[in-house]
Amino acid sequence: MIKPEAWKIHNPSGSRRVLATKRLVGERWLEVLAAFDCRVELYDAEDMFGEAELIEAIGDQCDGALGQLNEPWNEHVLTRFSAAGGKVISSYAVGVNNIDLGCASRLGIAVCNTPGVLTEATAELALALVFAAIRRIAEGDRYMREGRFLGWLPQLMLGRQITGRTLGLFGAGRIGQTVARALAGGFGMDVLYFNPHPRPELEAYVADLAEVAGRHGQPVPSIRRTTDPDELFVHGDVLVLLSSYSPQLHHLVDARRLSLMKPAAVLVNASRGPVIDEAALIAHLTTHPEFTAGLDVFEFEPRLVEGLTDRPNVVLSPHTGSATLESRSNMATLAALNCAGTLSRWPANTAVSTNELATGPLRQLVPSLLNAKELDWPLA
Repeated sequence: MIKPEAWKIHNPSGSRRVLATKRLVGERWLEVLAAFDCRVELYDAEDMFGEAELIEAIGDQCDGALGQLNEPWNEHVLTRFSAAGGKVISSYAVGVNNIDLGCASRLGIAVCNTPGVLTEATAELALALVFAAIRRIAEGDRYMREGRFLGWLPQLMLGRQITGRTLGLFGAGRIGQTVARALAGGFGMDVLYFNPHPRPELEAYVADLAEVAGRHGQPVPSIRRTTDPDELFVHGDVLVLLSSYSPQLHHLVDARRLSLMKPAAVLVNASRGPVIDEAALIAHLTTHPEFTAGLDVFEFEPRLVEGLTDRPNVVLSPHTGSATLESRSNMATLAALNCAGTLSRWPANTAVSTNELATGPLRQLVPSLLNAKELDWPLA
């Protein structure tokens, strides 16, 4: 249910009506939209927008929308958006599996996202989950808060080390490569990765690390690509999921693949919730108390599968992969540039880094237009 009092209007004299379903981080995004004649109608509350709320907010006339990853921009909503004059959905996220991209293209609606500026933030969160899980940080925190700590004991909160072990990496895009570089370089982890295409730049980087580590008597990392995802589950001491989502990846991690994993392995998911069958994961955590997991995304988000919060050997984070001030501010700027640029018919960016576009002087480029080809959009 939309609260009428939650709506705030920025630049009321703007001729282009832009809907923002949440307040974004920082102020530059509002300044960008105002500079390009956008009247921003901002919903300044935490209520989640479903189909009915989106349609109500779109109304009879709407030029653009800054949407969120948990909103259903399906055919019904998109049809109403198009009828209201909608030209662009600028998603405040990288993943756009909540948007019917094919339908948007058929209706002539541009779909944009915010890649590149959340790479480090999401990689850092994935690394934090690795260490929190393998060293039982959350469990130890609860132990202290409950007043159970009576002093140092030889076997209290025993975890495991990651140095010299094997990292299984599902998805070696920008974020995955950042995680691999950190764990191979910092802890000498061997990297076994699955990716649709080889990553020669990552392989060269780890080879250089190995040469340096060998000269200085440190653990020497290795790297190998596999074309069989099962290998990651069999050999990984730490398995990190960092792929984009598609229906083919639904329940990638199921009971069969969990059974392939080492009894004390670590599973981290910072990609999309539905890649894990959470019921199967709960069963595995229950029967394998030394197995640990760290989750930042959930199968039925925001609802958690019953039993997940009862397991002491899982660390739960409320979808905060990109939640740093720097990352979320830059995402907001990109989202605004995507919207203003599309409405102004700027060419789609093909060469300039999104970091540069978010933090540098204004350049009249649409930073990331996903369906530029389908819309026959000019490129630069």
